[in-house]
Amino acid sequence: MKSNLLKIIYWVDDSWKMLMDNRYNPLRHIPDPSIQGYFTLVLFTMWSFFFGLVATYYMGWYGYNGFISFVIHCSLLIPLLITRAAFLDAERDGAKWLVRLKQQIDKED
Repeated sequence: MKSNLLKIIYWVDDSWKMLMDNRYNPLRHIPDPSIQGYFTLVLFTMWSFFFGLVATYYMGWYGYNGFISFVIHCSLLIPLLITRAAFLDAERDGAKWLVRLKQQIDKED
């Protein structure tokens, strides 16, 4: 059970890298990091409102508010960003807990 949970966590981390980390997604070909950040923010906003439209029309949530959707998405993504930053920091510094966690996952595979 624990190893399956850890595999899911690493899958989420890898998926996050593919979508949101400009070092791995196609925005890496834009040389200016500020422009990369701008496009990431624009895409984030666009998808927030798109899912809001889907919720409004296909799921019947007619009281939907785009601004509230944006706030809810931010309240989800900000803790994810902080967690991701903590993991990157631990990986860069070779934190013992992260090394043990990776060894445990590799051992169980």
